[in-house]
Amino acid sequence: MNQANNLSVVPGQAATNEEQQYLTFLLGGDMFAIAILYIKEIIEFGNLTVVPMMPSFIRGVINLRGSVVPVVDLSARFGRSRTEVSRRTCIVIIEAESGDGAKQDIGVMVDSVSEVLEIPRTEIEPSPAFGARIRVDFIQGMGKVAGKFVIILDANQVLSVDELSMLGKTTGTVAEALTDVAA
Repeated sequence: MNQANNLSVVPGQAATNEEQQYLTFLLGGDMFAIAILYIKEIIEFGNLTVVPMMPSFIRGVINLRGSVVPVVDLSARFGRSRTEVSRRTCIVIIEAESGDGAKQDIGVMVDSVSEVLEIPRTEIEPSPAFGARIRVDFIQGMGKVAGKFVIILDANQVLSVDELSMLGKTTGTVAEALTDVAA
């Protein structure tokens, strides 16, 4: 996949009860997936504005067609080291929903995007109780693909607008800080 171009992701037909489409991506050598219904687009990494006094996993903001979109380093969000920028690094724009139902676009920085996979529900195991490198509430399930596991993330938990705001309360909420940058 050529990362030099912006790729709009438009889901085709609605997923049946038997399978759903997932965007897969690499993060620190591990394969992760998010349901494609949450994905708005994939863009090349660049033009990031650093916002002072944000949690370390918030790398900054981007201007996406006039909207301020926070960019979360998913590796750092999971307690790993920060993502090293390479030519394959990209930002996946995800529409996350807060507890009150409000939707917000959030960029997720990943090592590289792999492909869109259809994973039958019969090939998805429940979240493990322990043993994963990330908090269990982030995991929607474990997909079995070609004899390996793909960690399927719950986009609304990983990118919880409410939790991101709480983490930024010591310096003001993330939303307030991002609004100040946009002004």
